[in-house]
This record gives sequence, structure tokens and C-alpha cells, in this order.
Amino acid sequence: MESLLAAAAVGVEPFPSVDKCDASGRGSHAVAADLDGTLLRSRSTFPYYALVAFETGGWPRLLILLLLAPLATLLGIAASEAAAVRVLVFAATAGARVSSIESAAQAVLPRFYAADVHPGAWRVFSACSRRRVVLTSTPRIMAEPFLRECLGADAVAGTELTTWRGRATGMVHPRRGVLVGRRKAEALHEIFSQDSDVPDVGLGDRRSDYPFMCLCKEAYIVPSAPVEAVSMEQLRRQVIFHDGRLALRPTPLAALLTVLWCPAGLVLACFRIAAGALLPMPLVYYAFWALGVRVVVKGSPPPRAESKAGRTGVLFACSHRTLLDPIFLSAALGRPVAAVTYSLSRLSEMLSPIRTVRLSRNRATDAAMITRLLQEGDLAICPEGTTSREPFLLRFSALFAELTDEVVPVAMESRMGMFHGTTARGWKGMDPFYFFMNPSPVYTVTFLSKLPSQLTCSSGGRPSHEVANYIQKLIGATLSYQCTSLTRKDKYRALAGNDGIVDVKPINKAH
Repeated sequence: MESLLAAAAVGVEPFPSVDKCDASGRGSHAVAADLDGTLLRSRSTFPYYALVAFETGGWPRLLILLLLAPLATLLGIAASEAAAVRVLVFAATAGARVSSIESAAQAVLPRFYAADVHPGAWRVFSACSRRRVVLTSTPRIMAEPFLRECLGADAVAGTELTTWRGRATGMVHPRRGVLVGRRKAEALHEIFSQDSDVPDVGLGDRRSDYPFMCLCKEAYIVPSAPVEAVSMEQLRRQVIFHDGRLALRPTPLAALLTVLWCPAGLVLACFRIAAGALLPMPLVYYAFWALGVRVVVKGSPPPRAESKAGRTGVLFACSHRTLLDPIFLSAALGRPVAAVTYSLSRLSEMLSPIRTVRLSRNRATDAAMITRLLQEGDLAICPEGTTSREPFLLRFSALFAELTDEVVPVAMESRMGMFHGTTARGWKGMDPFYFFMNPSPVYTVTFLSKLPSQLTCSSGGRPSHEVANYIQKLIGATLSYQCTSLTRKDKYRALAGNDGIVDVKPINKAH
């Protein structure tokens, strides 16, 4: 071990580069790898602590982390890597509920981890199928869900946190300490001791990884040279559902700008929401543009249907990006269009400039209600039943196709640079505020051609599920999104452990 450190001290790398590792024929091999700088391209752990800090304590805790981050950097240089980790752990987790940290690790962190996987390390790690072990100084509670589900790790050893009455104290386990250096070697030995075996391949990126790499039959270093991240499609499991408010990877600079922007952004959001709620709908489009919200309209919006006996309104079948979809649809049309929804907070209903009607989840009751609303005028519905952030479309419910032939598919697309305007775990009442807190959000509304009569249920005799699937594929092709058979229940069970029902009394707005 001393000879390896001596070689590194004079600039001689004691291990070959991972690029020289032949990954073929390693299906019967076991591998042990570090996380940051090895399986992940970036050596900086700050963004992941920042995500946990924001999710568990909002911008005040993120500010505390920013204030203590320079101290962590200095300690990492002057003292030890373990001292730096202790500072970051304290700033991000002290006083936070353990359940909140676990929730962020399950629903928020995987999306950011998955976007930073190192191609060379992943090539070797994924090829070794017998056993995959990850050793990391990052708290195990933060990294384990991603490593097991997306990278296929069989065992994860990380820094353990101390807790008290369901909350993190901000301290690491006194006996186990921070998992760096020789502690990684000890953890690896403990994992493999029951089988009296050692890993065939070891992957690391820094001197503190040498102790565990020396226990492996072969060891390779992952260089710090810039490389393109692995495509998410190549991972063991794609990240389709994810939560959290921060849209950008919170590097120190991005986190600082976020904290500085929050007060001004909240004021701006209030002005934008007030403009949408108080101004006549024909003026909302122009007010949004004046306040920095871009509304891009494509296609040919259908004119308002004339009120005639026996004629129903148009049903706009929209893809679902945020709860503001029907509002931006109305702004694009220049007239208010009622909308039906599965779950909406009381505050969002009160602020909505259009009529919103809650679905009961009883098929007969909902069908009767939608039919009645169509007799009164145009109606917007999002057949996915919940929002989706990634370029995927969830399964379209077929109920709407059974009730009318007057269907206009609408491809909705939103772009948010700083905050996500949706949540599965948090309070949905803040969704419109977070969306409008973005400096320059963009909503693109693409009107597609009205569904031909031969492709409808009543006139064309098509099954309702066939009509719904056709519209899903049509919108997916327009947006270049992948169509899936996943549902709202799949999303909420994955992210929040529930069915996504907001149990409040509805407030129907008549216009």
C-alpha cells in the first residue's frame, strides 16, 4: 500500500485506466466500485446534498449548506476527506426527518444520478454480473435506492447517519465513521468475508480508494477527463418518474442563484398568477408575455362552437405536463374552457381563472358529469390522469372517447429552467407558484386536427381503448415522446406511496 501511495506522490498512477479493461466475458466476475468520480463522472457530491437540503428544508437549509460548503472544501484540502463529508452531512440533514431523506433519495436523487453515469466505469460495472458492490462516502440512505434500482448493485456500503426519534442528528455513526480510505477496505472485506472471496475487479478514482482496490484481483482507475454521460436508456432501469422542485442540477453556483432568486421569484409569481386570475381570458395571453411567460401556439385552434340544440362542445384531449395545462389552453384559445381533474388542491381551485370540476373516480358518475359539461360548452381533459416530466406519455383513459366524437387532440409542452411546477410528495397548492417562479417559463400548445369521424366510437364504431391509444400515439409522435402503459397509480406509488388522491371538498367555479 505504501508503495502505491509513493508512486502516486511522484505522479505515477499505480493502476491502469479503466479504458484498458476488457469487459468481455466477465459475467461470472464480481466488481467493487466507488461512486463519486468513478461510477459518476463528477467528483463533487455537493449537488446531491443540495437536493436533499432543499427537499427537507427548502431554501433556508440550502442557504445553510451554501454557507458551510467553503468550510467543507477547505477541510477536504487541509484536513481530510472525512472532515469535509461530516460538514456536508450536518448541513444537509441535521434535524431533517429520516422519512423525508428516504423519500428524496427514492424520488428525487435518481434522476440526477442517472444523468451523470460514467461510460467507462459503467461498461465494466455492468459486465460483471456475479456480484456488484458499491462503496461510497455518501450517506447510504441517499445513494442506495439509485444504485440498486438503476445500476443493479447487489450491496451498498456508505456512511451511516445517527438518528434520534425519527430525525437525523446531522452526525455520522460514531463507530463506523465516514466511509473513506481504510474503512472502505474494511467494509468490502466484511461483505465478501462470508464467501471467503474477493472481487475480481475494483474501480476507483482517487488515493482514498487504493485500500479497497488493493483487495481486488484487478484494479482500474477512472480518469477525471471529461466524457459524455451514459444514455439513460442503457441503464438497468430508466428513470421515468421523479419528483422534487429543483429542475437544474444544483451546483454551488446554480444553488446560490436559486437562493438569491427565490424572494424575487415569489413576488413575480404572485403578479403572474394575479394577471391570469383577474384579467379577462382574451388578455391573459398578452399579459403573460408582458410578464415573461412565453405562450407558443401551433396548429389551428378551433373556433368557439355555436350553441345549437343537440350539439355538444369540443373535447380537448391534452397531454398533461402541469396542472396549468387547461389554463394555457384557454389562453391560447382566448376564451375560458372548463376542465375536469382527478386531484387539485383547494388553493389551486380558488386561484384558477377557469371552471374546474373534480372527477369522482366512479365511471358512471364521471361519464354523466362530462356529458353534462360538454352540453354546456367546450371541455379540457387530460386522459393521462396525472402529470409526467420526462418525454413519456402515460396510458390514456378511454372514458372520454365513449362520450363524444368532437375530439381535438392537443399536445402540451412546458419548459421550466429553475423549478418544477408539479409534485407528487409535496403540497400541490404550491405547484402554480413554483411554475411561475421560473424566470422565463415557456408553454407550447399544439392543436392537432380534429379526430376524423371514422376513428371515433359513435360514428366510426371503434372501441374506446383503440381511440384513446390512437390519440396517445398521435400526441406522442408530435412531441417525440415515448408512449407507455403506465398509469397515475404507478407514478404515485413509486414516488409517494399512495394513489395521488387529494381529499378536499371541491370548489366549482361558474363563468
